Amino acid sequence: MVILKTSSEIEAMKAAGRLSAEVLRVVGEAIRPGITTLELDQIAEKFIRSRGGIPAFKGYGGFPGSICASVNDEIVHGIPSAKVVLREGDIISIDTGAIVDGWVGDNAWTYPVGTVSEDKARLLAVGEACLYAGIAQAKSGNRLGDIGFAIQRTAEEAGMSVVREYVGHGIGHAMHEEPNVPNYGKQHRGLLLESGMVLAIEPMINAGTHKTKRGSDGWLVRTRDGKPSVHFEKTVAITEGGPVVITIEPGHPKPL
Repeated sequence: MVILKTSSEIEAMKAAGRLSAEVLRVVGEAIRPGITTLELDQIAEKFIRSRGGIPAFKGYGGFPGSICASVNDEIVHGIPSAKVVLREGDIISIDTGAIVDGWVGDNAWTYPVGTVSEDKARLLAVGEACLYAGIAQAKSGNRLGDIGFAIQRTAEEAGMSVVREYVGHGIGHAMHEEPNVPNYGKQHRGLLLESGMVLAIEPMINAGTHKTKRGSDGWLVRTRDGKPSVHFEKTVAITEGGPVVITIEPGHPKPL
């Protein structure tokens, strides 16, 4: 069942969204060659708790971290580790969120580590464009397929592919609510979008094949062909006035 939020509930969600955006920015600013993904996780948890929030990911389904840290060909769900040291030229997806007053914020961004190759820089740009193409379709009266179609078209026109097995989702008091939000689809098909829906829109875009494989830890997901992947996500409310991004902080409309 899709849970519609009232305007006052959407307003209440903004505190969780703001903190989620803040911690994503703070972690992004700490990314540099030589830092470990465990150190980034510690920065995230300390920041969230210092602002009175609860790390939304920690313990969720048994996940041990406050962030998912996925490097290069890792698509999602990388467990932070002292053994994973970032190197010049890597890209890293940071997925994190916070709980404030019972509401959940969820967002992700993929960052360059130092200077990256032209191919990786282009992949980053296409992934971000896919996110905003999807958000633009999150309007009352559209269909769920309109979001996925916009994302898929943006990726495939650039010669890249969209992950099928992992999708966005509804969000509210729970991290994952109905509906699932695929990053592919057909225009004017699927669930009717209504004012009051709050969705985590999160394209996962691969440089090569869309096919994936699971890591031995049961969490990590990689590209099947070993080519790099990017992941961008924002929590978005559908309102009568159009899409409203919840995971945003004043003065920083996008993560750095």
